[in-house]
This record gives sequence, structure tokens and C-alpha cells, in this order.
Amino acid sequence: MLAAQFMALLDVFIVNVAAPTIGSDLHASGADLQLVIAGYAITYSVLLITGARLGDRLGHGRVHLAGLALFTAASLACGLAQGVTGLIAFRLVQGAGSAVMIPQVLSLIQRSFTGEARMRALGAYAAVVAVGAAAGQVIGGVLVSADLFGTGWRPVFLVNVPVGAVLLAVGRHALPRGGAAERTRRFDLTGLVLLGGAVSLLTVPLVLGQEEDWPLWSWLSLAAAAGLFALFCRFEARLARRGGAPLIAPRVLRHPGMGLAVFRIAAVMAVNGGFLFALTLHVQGGLGYSALHAGLTFAPTAVVFGLVGLTWRSWPASWQRMLTPAGFALTAVSIVAVGLVFKGGGEGGAWLYAAYAGTGTGVALGFSPTLTRALADVRPEDAADASGLLATVTQLGQLIGVAVFGTLFLDRLESLGVPGAYTSAEALVACMFALAAVAVTGAVSGLVLRRR
Repeated sequence: MLAAQFMALLDVFIVNVAAPTIGSDLHASGADLQLVIAGYAITYSVLLITGARLGDRLGHGRVHLAGLALFTAASLACGLAQGVTGLIAFRLVQGAGSAVMIPQVLSLIQRSFTGEARMRALGAYAAVVAVGAAAGQVIGGVLVSADLFGTGWRPVFLVNVPVGAVLLAVGRHALPRGGAAERTRRFDLTGLVLLGGAVSLLTVPLVLGQEEDWPLWSWLSLAAAAGLFALFCRFEARLARRGGAPLIAPRVLRHPGMGLAVFRIAAVMAVNGGFLFALTLHVQGGLGYSALHAGLTFAPTAVVFGLVGLTWRSWPASWQRMLTPAGFALTAVSIVAVGLVFKGGGEGGAWLYAAYAGTGTGVALGFSPTLTRALADVRPEDAADASGLLATVTQLGQLIGVAVFGTLFLDRLESLGVPGAYTSAEALVACMFALAAVAVTGAVSGLVLRRR
């Protein structure tokens, strides 16, 4: 299941470095490429809660396999697409497959493991989630540059097909496929429509606004999202008071530390997404790196992130309480260091890798312990609710980071005049300081959002 999780997460970012090749091969416009990249994220974000609830009603193993089959078939269709319109459509389907598949991973961990075993499984899950973003850039660069059999960008999608086929064969025997324990819980269709609409209105302008220069419709959509989300909260509260079954059980939201965890996960994923996106813009646009060189730029961050995410629980017990705030603080310092090392238009040198390692360590400590501790004591019957909630927050955090800090980088670059390595580096420095400010809020958030 973690292999399937990793494969799906790669596709959020793997297309970024392949976009120029896709554009030239399919004669795609900038708006077309934006939809190729963002279409996956849109359906993925909107349908995550739906996927979690389907697993709760129909059986998490069965629904995971159905989502994996849909994702694999859509990956094949993407790799064989002959035009940009078809590629966009198949990317939307691919995102839907991920949304059905991914929430079942956390739910099955919650239902299959207890105590120390659950903590280990959640730690591995958190490491996979975070490494997927950076690894997507690396693997995308390698596959595009390899140009296997003259296929150009197509292997970034086709690589999923054999992996998905193997996972389907193994999953049929390894995963529980029976119905979930809460099949009798009524399906909150109204709440689902309201939340799906709110997430759609939020996601679409976030992923398309920068390309369209933030037109009026994007701001109206964001305002409408806030209104619809408020309506969703009121409806869910009334439904709970009447003894109904809301989409997300109120007891999950009231779980000790859940509010702080949601904030910290959103913050660290926004920093992670914004950092990777701004750095991609700088090294490919400002420094002129190839797809392979740009992809390998993220390798140190991904490797360190994975190592820390898998080992933090074995660190001294006296450190555990401070790991998350220390991680956010280290992230802030390391991100500023990345910006300063690139300052002036240079390529960094040895200090750059130390800054990358610090960033990977800090983001891992901000994310992995937060997610693990938030889910460690959630009751099995609440697994789908908690899984859908935190998976959605993780994805929306990354989208917000890409949109906000990508806009900041590009606006700063435009204000500096003639584009080039120097002006791109100046824009990157401004972006890194802004990202560091968000990381600092994550470090001090525990002082404000105390456990209840």
C-alpha cells in the first residue's frame, strides 16, 4: 500500500520537469500545460474525502484496489495520449483514481495495527508522503532526459503501468477486501456536495490563477469557497446535534491535538510545496538547468527527508517533545541559507548541499511526528474521517504553497526587470524569506494552539 501511495504522490510533481517536453511535442499552450499539471491535483483534492467515505462503506482493501486499477489505466492512457486535450482528460481521471486509492492507506493502517506497530506504520507512511514530492522531481528529470526508445515525456506516465499491475496482483491476496465496520452509517451526501464544492472553488483558482494573472473570477471563486465552507460547517454541526452522521465525526475534530496537527501539517506542506516549486523555477528558468540536472537538485532533500522520517522515533526520548518545533525552526534557517547561497546568480557550491540537508531534516521533523502523533490514538471507527481530513489538508497545503509562493517568486522576478540568473536569484531570496516566516509560525504554533 505504501508503494501505491508513493507512486500516486510522484504524479503530483513528476510532470513539472516534463512540462517543456510535453509542450513542444503536443504543441500545447501555457494554459494547456497548466491543466496537464494541475488537473491531477484538482480531482485528487476534491475527491479525497469522498474516497475515504467510500472505503468506510465498501471496504478499504476493495476500494483501494479499485482506485489503483483506475489510476493504472489512466496512467497508460496518459502515456499513449496523442493530443493535449486527451492528456488533460486522462490526468483528471488519474487524480480521481488517486483520491479513491490514497485515503485507504491510512484507514487500513489504523484498522490493522495497534500500539507500537501502528506508530511504526504511521512513521513509514509519513516518510513516504513527504519524500514523494521531491522524488517526483528527481525521477521526472531522469526519465525525461533518458528519452527511452525516443518516447520523450511518455515514460513519466508509463512507468506506473507495470508497477500498478504488480501491486494489483499482490494486493488481491494481501489486502482485506471485506466490508467496513460502519456500513450502517448513513452517507452524508449533502455534506459531501458542500465540501466538494468548497474544495473545488478553492483548488481551481489556486492552481490556475497564476497562469491567468489572477483574474476577477479567481478572487470570486476564493470568496465563494470561504462562504461554502462556512455553510458546510453549519450544516455538519446541525446534523451532529440531530443525531445524524456528519461527513467528519465531530469527535475527530475534538481529538486532543488535532487542531494543532491540522495547522502544522498545512504549514509544513505549504512550505515544502512552495520551496520545491520556487527552486524549480529558479534552477530551470534562471540557471538554465536541464530536466535531469534540475531533478537531481532535489535528491539530497528527498534522501534526508526519508531517513529522518523513518528514524526519528528511535532518537532519545528527551528530544521527542521538541522535535516538531525544532524541525520548523531548522527549516526556517535552512531555507534562508538556500536563498543566500544562490544569491548573486551563482550555483551554490558545497554549502548548498548542507542547506538542502537541513531543509529535508526540518520538513521531515515538522511533518512526520505531527502526523504520527495525531493519528496514533484515533479510534479505528474514526479512521476514515481522520484519514480523509489529514490527506486533504496535506494536499491543500502543498497547493496553497505552490500558488502563493510561486506567485511571489514570479511577481518579484517581473518587478526586477530583465530575467536572468541574477534577477532570478534575487526573486528566490525574497521567496525563501517568506517561506521561512511561515516555518517560524509553525515553530511557535504550539504555544498558541495548546492541546485541550
